[in-house]
Amino acid sequence: MNTSSLSAEREHLANLLEAAQRCSHFLYASSSKVAWPLDGQALKQRQKDQDLFEALAAFNEWFAKLQDTLGAAMRHSALLMSESTTPFLKVLALFEKLEVIDSIASWQLCRTARNLAAHDYETDYTLIAEHFNELQALQAILIKAAARLLSVCAQSLNIKPTTADFETEFMHVCAAINSPAQIQNLTGKKPQ
Repeated sequence: MNTSSLSAEREHLANLLEAAQRCSHFLYASSSKVAWPLDGQALKQRQKDQDLFEALAAFNEWFAKLQDTLGAAMRHSALLMSESTTPFLKVLALFEKLEVIDSIASWQLCRTARNLAAHDYETDYTLIAEHFNELQALQAILIKAAARLLSVCAQSLNIKPTTADFETEFMHVCAAINSPAQIQNLTGKKPQ
């Protein structure tokens, strides 16, 4: 890899890190527009509530984008660390070891829940509520992984997000999800 190629690779990772901050911000913002936890009966009663279902669609989209962005950023940073990037399970194992993700299982749980919500065209409002409540409960896992990944990239590779455009918002989201009261507000469950 020549100097210009390395520079381009580093810039690409910096862009991915900024995208992770942006996705985290908008995931949290869209989540705050919904009264959690959702209830199937209430969703059925509000089945034509455009604002509610647009907020849920945005929440679903930002959850998926954040996980996809984190996956790309982890793979790219592994490449810059001269680590194996295939299969992706090796990337996950590396970032579990670096404590960026809690576990491979938690990453896969987020992926499965996200795929079910994204591809299930369910009309049973109880099941729809369950899907979104699960994503809501899992969002903190992804946001914390984003924060840890930014830290690892800054320390190990000296790479930070391209700009500071979302730095303040990202720090606010990270502080909010680490607050016990906010965790209860986000997930509907008391922190343990």
